[in-house]
Amino acid sequence: MTAHDQARHQILDAAAEVFELRGFDRATIDDIAEEIGATKGRVYYYYRSKFDIYLAVYEEGMKTVRRVVEPFSSGAGTGAERLTAMSEAHLANLMQNLGYHNAIHQGVPGQRFAALKERQREVLETINGLREEYEVMFRQVLEDGIADASIRDGDRRLMTRVLLSSLNSTAMWFRPREGQDEAEIRALAATIVAQVVGGITT
Repeated sequence: MTAHDQARHQILDAAAEVFELRGFDRATIDDIAEEIGATKGRVYYYYRSKFDIYLAVYEEGMKTVRRVVEPFSSGAGTGAERLTAMSEAHLANLMQNLGYHNAIHQGVPGQRFAALKERQREVLETINGLREEYEVMFRQVLEDGIADASIRDGDRRLMTRVLLSSLNSTAMWFRPREGQDEAEIRALAATIVAQVVGGITT
């Protein structure tokens, strides 16, 4: 990773934290700059506006969770086993990156859409494509599970959306404890997934 990329990622990590704590509307460029110990001029050097930063956080969050989850979507195992592994990876990533996930699931408020600049619309189209591909990846594995009888039959699209919504709702209540390590987070993710995915497996 180049120094330029490192600086951009540092800003995105800080922005995700600030958006998580203050919400998009109350967050400011000054808040983000303070989080990284820099001037807001440094932030503006990389991003033109707070909303551009938000879209970059959104896109980075989608790309990161896909990189983590996708390897579990193929390979050995029944559809239910692969869906469980994907769900555990998704949830562990959510719990370790709450700011990014909350940006993803907050979405773009409708009243802002009309005011988007062309470059922002292009980024949003990319993000929407990433979201759709991610959902399709889960749905395809769910369909594999229905085919191999490890998952009960039903409306595939509805089942996928209910599954992801159930996993994502964890962000509403989960806050990491001080000193909570990755092993504890993964164990908690496995416990939650066992209850969520267990509702559709045979």
